[in-house]
Amino acid sequence: MKLLFSYTGPLIKDKEGNYYSRTITDKMLSRYFKIANEVNIFTRVKEVFDEKELKKFTKINSENFYVTECPNISSLKEIIYNSLKVKGQIEKAVAEADIIIARLPCVTGNIVVKTAKTKQKPYLVEVVGCPRDVYWSHSYKGKFAALPSYLAMKRAVKRAPYTLYVTNEFLQHRYPCKGRVIGCSDVSLPKLDEGILKKRLLRINNQEDKPLIIGTTAAVNVKYKGQEYVIKAMSRLIREGYNIEYHLAGGGENTYLKSIAEKYGVLDKVKFLGSLPHEKVFEYLDNIDIYIQPSKTEGLPRALVEAMSRGCPSLGSNIGGIPELIDENFTFSAGSVDEIYRLLKNTDKNMMLEEACRSFKKAKEFDTKLLENKRLTFYKEFCELSKG
Repeated sequence: MKLLFSYTGPLIKDKEGNYYSRTITDKMLSRYFKIANEVNIFTRVKEVFDEKELKKFTKINSENFYVTECPNISSLKEIIYNSLKVKGQIEKAVAEADIIIARLPCVTGNIVVKTAKTKQKPYLVEVVGCPRDVYWSHSYKGKFAALPSYLAMKRAVKRAPYTLYVTNEFLQHRYPCKGRVIGCSDVSLPKLDEGILKKRLLRINNQEDKPLIIGTTAAVNVKYKGQEYVIKAMSRLIREGYNIEYHLAGGGENTYLKSIAEKYGVLDKVKFLGSLPHEKVFEYLDNIDIYIQPSKTEGLPRALVEAMSRGCPSLGSNIGGIPELIDENFTFSAGSVDEIYRLLKNTDKNMMLEEACRSFKKAKEFDTKLLENKRLTFYKEFCELSKG
């Protein structure tokens, strides 16, 4: 069976034609090879020839894995010059596929869904985020795209025969579907050994006069991830005598956040660690004291679940799927420096011990085998419909 998988991308391509990604890994692809013997990914591709840069990504080695490279159609100019080519590529890719999975939000994914319906090809939609919130928080220009993108995705999801959401409530409410639905995160965690929690509790109890290290895992060049609000809040605490550091893991140009840290006098307290390989992320999380997700828009953030799986006491903004993970007493209004400041100031050892246990317990709901079985059962049901 041939599967067409559409997602926004991009994949990374080296000079030999090998593909790399942080999201699309062999482990992730294995879930699709359980229902298909051939997978064609329809996505954007970025060429990278710098070996040092390539090491930030994971090489894809799966067999029977193919890529249909499509140009961008995100700007007005790209729509004018590339839309006909993209539509032609989609027509061909959909026609050659037996089943289709479209990961949304994605401009080309909306077209894939529409084409699959027209050609009466069985398709499933994976909903991983809200384009309206992303565009609205991105820039002034983005605000003009927020409503059209929201309506386009709402149409794509509404009549999908099968829809998988990464949240349990938020995205289901925002983008309802009349077909079969399931809530199942796409996070992939290592084994949740009780020794992880014991190590965390020991770290908290031995904190003493060491600096309190706050951490966030997110791209540092995307303003709606909200790291600037943490920097501003911690600067107030440092002026009051608190010993705090902020460690940021994530790729992208960090000039803007560095300028914020310099302006608020805490540049020496903000550590930019760059993009970390997935296996190194958990090592980083074991060396921070509090994880914070200050985003202005999210689906259900995998980075937050990963932090909780290491027993990190966690704080987060009250948007998207974050309140599904964190106790409401440890959430704050997105963009509120005052609320972040108060939460951090009121943090004490007892709170951290209690939240470490709660976080680790909550993360067990995202056990990899549990999620894989839940997802695979849903995919198989979809495939049975396809055969019918």
